[in-house]
Amino acid sequence: MNSIRAFAPATVANVACGFDIFGFAIEAPGDVVEIRRRDEPGVVIKEITGDEGRLPRNAEKNAVTVVMLHLLKHLGIKDFGAEVVLHKNMPLGSGMGSSAASAVAGVVAMNELLGNPLSRQELLPFAMEGEKIASGSAHADNVGPSLLGGFVVIRSYNPLDIFTIPVPDDLYCTLVHPDIEINTKDARFILRSEVSLKNTIAQMGNVAGLVAGLMKSDYELIGRSMVDVIIEPVRSILIPEFNVVKLAAIENGALGCSISGSGPSMFALSKGKANAESAGLAMQQKFADAGIESSMHVSAINKNGAAIL
Repeated sequence: MNSIRAFAPATVANVACGFDIFGFAIEAPGDVVEIRRRDEPGVVIKEITGDEGRLPRNAEKNAVTVVMLHLLKHLGIKDFGAEVVLHKNMPLGSGMGSSAASAVAGVVAMNELLGNPLSRQELLPFAMEGEKIASGSAHADNVGPSLLGGFVVIRSYNPLDIFTIPVPDDLYCTLVHPDIEINTKDARFILRSEVSLKNTIAQMGNVAGLVAGLMKSDYELIGRSMVDVIIEPVRSILIPEFNVVKLAAIENGALGCSISGSGPSMFALSKGKANAESAGLAMQQKFADAGIESSMHVSAINKNGAAIL
């Protein structure tokens, strides 16, 4: 086997109340990585499409290849030669897990090329290294669902303890991306380092409620629990018309609405595809009223995650 193509989907991280511990994958968009063996030693980036020339071409500085280098080192493989092509199919700094999709597609492709020496779960720490090089933080709430699929919970980072929980079959995500950009490092920098006990208690209740709602297919409980009293009040100021767009989603069929990852994308969860589409159109209209163009994706929860093409 001399060449491999792998796909890794976009993701929604945090899911309102679950900062750095919740995330889920959607069906599309996603990044595609092509990797091909070459005679000369070393992993090199041959081409990147869709990034307008903004991503580093140095293999030691790009998430897609950093994960490959870490994997090869872990396996004790030296003088391995490969050239990589990355197709970026989502905007940078979008809050849709763009860097995570690149990292996941990269590590899955390399693992496949090597004969799958590691399981998906074992690949997770390597994908997190890609996220670290891109955003400055090795969080797993994007790479986890992109790699494993489904709705992911990170119970602990040290030691890493991550698992998926069941979700209702008729649960749909609406993802609306306004044509603005927020840098993940900047969005993390503005967060408060300390949180009041009152807000911590409220957030813990919503985290427990959202998990229970998803596992019981209790849509009303899902909606009531999609409340973030810690992160959203701080980050929402970076997104024009946030409160107006959020209200429009809920008034047009969504169970709840919040920031996707660090933004500026916003997501909503709905019962049924029709409600998800209605909420999305209303969200787009509010952005349009403010003179902001946007794109929309409606998807069921992607339960499979990354795939070999």
